[in-house]
Amino acid sequence: MPEPVQLSRRENLVQSLKFLLFSISAGVIETVVFTLLSEFVFHDGGAEGSPIYGWSYFIALALSVLWNFTLNRRFTFKSASNVSIAMLLVFGYYCLFTPASIWWGVKLTGLSPGSRLLYYGVFAGTMGVNLVTEFLYQRFVVFRGSINTNDLAKK
Repeated sequence: MPEPVQLSRRENLVQSLKFLLFSISAGVIETVVFTLLSEFVFHDGGAEGSPIYGWSYFIALALSVLWNFTLNRRFTFKSASNVSIAMLLVFGYYCLFTPASIWWGVKLTGLSPGSRLLYYGVFAGTMGVNLVTEFLYQRFVVFRGSINTNDLAKK
């Protein structure tokens, strides 16, 4: 595995802030898609019209991941590494995170069916867990040895 890149405190802070801002934009996409799907597409047919958490979350997550990966690879980590390998590594992360987060989301939202507050609270909490773990994974695994290697970093 390539050696990790040594960044100054300032560079680490800027990188973290960029990741946060791009993740917020991905979070907006994820939230809009999640809300549209859960409110208008996936319902359990019950009297309250309770949304089905798993499918709404999965589709919204997939779209936000593509957006977030693309922006962070180019602008946050400034990586010139092989896109296919980097995507496979991120795919590996999501092969673990997605089933786990769908499982806990379905379990937690099932505690009080029909409770929109719980439903969106679980969704927001899951997004927070994803933000922190994905940053650490991308910074120290996916782009570990290729930070600041693309054309933007060389300018």
